[in-house]
Amino acid sequence: MNEQQKTIKDLPACPVETTLTLIGDKWKVLILRDLMPGTKRFGELKKSIGSVSQKVLTAQLRDMEQSGLVNRKVYAEVPPRVEYSLTELGQSLKPILDAMQHWGEDYKASH
Repeated sequence: MNEQQKTIKDLPACPVETTLTLIGDKWKVLILRDLMPGTKRFGELKKSIGSVSQKVLTAQLRDMEQSGLVNRKVYAEVPPRVEYSLTELGQSLKPILDAMQHWGEDYKASH
């Protein structure tokens, strides 16, 4: 079974480990950060995140879509346009990201 086919029963018993399983990857946290303000196209995400490859970004977005954190909307246009946004579940991670930001700011200020 690959990572994208996890169901609730396949998730760890520990809630902290469950959270890490869903968002513990560096790129996923940055994707969440960049989608918090609103919808973005793939190219905008790639540019705002920086050094992530197209292949990795695509895989991370698919995984997050499978987990119910991200919505993907494809427009039937030429060239095709794809937009990503956070689901309500994805938006519910805002307090965690805010806490990470505050902790990082405090750490940088004290060192």
